[in-house]
Amino acid sequence: MSHDSSTETIPAHGDVPRHVAVIMDGNGRWAKQRLLPRFAGHRRGVEAVRSTVRACAERGVRFLTLFAFSSENWRRPAEEVALLMQLFRGALTSEVDKLHRNGVRLRVVGDLERFDSRMRTLIGQGERLTAANTGLTLTIAANYGGRWDILQALGRLLRERPEAAQARIEEAQLAPYLSMSYAPEPDLFIRTGGEQRVSNFLLWQLAYTELYFTETLWPDFDAAALDASIASYARRERRFGRTSDQLEEAKRAAPAQASATA
Repeated sequence: MSHDSSTETIPAHGDVPRHVAVIMDGNGRWAKQRLLPRFAGHRRGVEAVRSTVRACAERGVRFLTLFAFSSENWRRPAEEVALLMQLFRGALTSEVDKLHRNGVRLRVVGDLERFDSRMRTLIGQGERLTAANTGLTLTIAANYGGRWDILQALGRLLRERPEAAQARIEEAQLAPYLSMSYAPEPDLFIRTGGEQRVSNFLLWQLAYTELYFTETLWPDFDAAALDASIASYARRERRFGRTSDQLEEAKRAAPAQASATA
């Protein structure tokens, strides 16, 4: 499936984003504020994932991508990494059937070779079970990095089409090899927890995404917080390199074009 590139064309867009991408930040701070171990925050964060998946589906969002574990997160204390892996395995075991019953398609992107065989098996089972579902597509980015994504895409392109090394590589050639080639570029990027950076997440795909930062810690992110982010998005003027005057001209021309084709 191909999708419009925001740097080459003007993608279709409306008041409700088709694709929402989220960095779920603040689990550790949420736990610390309550004098709880960091893992308690991560566990509570899984509940926020459940509610966000449900809320996105109810609001007509078609793609939701969550940054669960970055390629840099291996630098965290070994005990915390082990607990995060345990939590991820547990979620894959307990949540996939619920996703399937609700028509959600699950995808997991990232360098999965670093995970153990049990984790990779669970990921494969979940993706196969939900592959034909036509509702929300939930993507979990795990051991993912934006630079890794671009490099692996380039490597795959050159392995499959070595002649490309002798010519100028065009965006349309590389795009199908990116790990999220099945999804449109995100319309709305949300980062919770107050930090204002993209942290090596979807570097290629965020070229014209609207960025939304909130102080809300991820475990406290609920349907109302999602609605606030979507409301902010709906107020934005998405120009994709054009001027405001050009946008107004396009709006005036749209009714005429619609009546001409009716």
